[in-house]
Amino acid sequence: MSAEAMPTGEPRPFVRNRADGHIIECNGRTAVIYAQTGPSIGASDDYWTVGQLISIQVDNARIVGLIFKVDLPETRWVSGSDQDVHVHVELVGQVNTDTNDKLTFSSGIANYPHMGAIAHRIRATDLATIYTASLKNAVSIGHLSQNASIPALISIESLITRHFAVLGSTGVGKSSAVSLLLRKIIKQRPELRILILDPHNEFASAFPKNAISIDHNTFDMPYWLFKLEEIAEAAFRGRPVIAGQVDALRDLIPMAKEQFANSEQPVAPSLLKRDRDYTSMTADTPAPYRIADLIKLIDERIGQLEGKTDRPVMKALKQRLQALIADPRYRFMFTAPTTMDTMRQTISHIFRIPANDKPICVFQLAGLPSEVVNSVASVLCRMAFDLAVSSDGTLHTLVVCEEAHRYIPANPDAGFLPTRQAIARIAKEGRKYGVYLGVITQRPGELDSTILSQCSTVFAMRLGNERDQEIIRGSITGASQSTVGFLSSIANREASAFGEAVPTPMPMIFEAKAP
Repeated sequence: MSAEAMPTGEPRPFVRNRADGHIIECNGRTAVIYAQTGPSIGASDDYWTVGQLISIQVDNARIVGLIFKVDLPETRWVSGSDQDVHVHVELVGQVNTDTNDKLTFSSGIANYPHMGAIAHRIRATDLATIYTASLKNAVSIGHLSQNASIPALISIESLITRHFAVLGSTGVGKSSAVSLLLRKIIKQRPELRILILDPHNEFASAFPKNAISIDHNTFDMPYWLFKLEEIAEAAFRGRPVIAGQVDALRDLIPMAKEQFANSEQPVAPSLLKRDRDYTSMTADTPAPYRIADLIKLIDERIGQLEGKTDRPVMKALKQRLQALIADPRYRFMFTAPTTMDTMRQTISHIFRIPANDKPICVFQLAGLPSEVVNSVASVLCRMAFDLAVSSDGTLHTLVVCEEAHRYIPANPDAGFLPTRQAIARIAKEGRKYGVYLGVITQRPGELDSTILSQCSTVFAMRLGNERDQEIIRGSITGASQSTVGFLSSIANREASAFGEAVPTPMPMIFEAKAP
């Protein structure tokens, strides 16, 4: 029944007609379509609207364009009359039909549209083809913004093995989107371990069946797992370090480690007379030592410096370490037994070995002293990489960094260098060993661009800051640069996905809740 023939009082159905427009300009990257809209035109009201994909018929192929601007040639609107409109589109690829009538999508364009080529609303079958092309083992994470009946599909394998980023302002649904992605990931890759660095304790309740949660009251991270710079960051409480005290730690920590090693192993009498070789042990070697032995060595050094100017430096270092030990906020560093078994237990618990059906570890950083958060993040990221290397790539781990701009800021002089280095190492070399990175931030403009460039899939949610949008625009290769222009006004849970995990930039809406 037509709209005109419908009984009085019944609403007019929303009809999506496929009215035509015609190409009047093309420069190889963009094109302009002349079309008409108004009461005598059969098209629905939303036919030529920004953000829609359209088709342009060229021979046996259909060129796909993304509408990024619509205007009137005469810049004058006459109500109740037909209007001429100019529709500006960015060319993103083409849909081809092979001899078996199978549809395929290519991001390249073989033949550009000629003047007068017909443009119209894209077919649903073409739309589905565009966003499923070349995807293997794809999973749905929502639906397309343009057509809710077509699922938004991504390749989980490409998503994790080439790193990914979720970017968006506060309150747009980043945490929900990340939780959804992680559920899809562990369903597809149940052997993968996931470590979430959670500075706001947002993810603890997101995985009731698949995760353990660790906070400052429920974990031990022995101080001897910290490298020299990391223990110095904790000891100096984030303030500038004093070179003389750090040099002393560099000299004395290996001695304390050697003392512990000798006390734990039976030593033949002939070896007792031999001078100990401390060159094989450094302050960064992940070997246990007793903090009491370190303080005793400092006392011995103070005795050797009687009357010398370096003595106050050593006394200050001793007091600094004693204050650190006495501070109840740092209890997690000093309560665990000093044994190699402690390290094994710590690593096994954090990195879920065995997983026991809970492959996710949510590491809550909110309760830790702010001065030590960077050091703890550095230790965790370094351990994730070292664990992957030592397992010869058999243990795969995904490290998810919430508020990543805290750890890897754009300013090279800001942040904590060891944390930046640990995360950068995962980003640049992790694929070879099976350790992957997920970056989450509301401030991509403050994030190290080198790290972001290593994230081959990006989900860009609403971002109002122009600097942030420019960062995203620089991350998009090829067509669909105009999608960045929509980021300031898209809805909650909506995103523009682009990169390795999707065939072409994909405006989409995340599922409200994972199944």
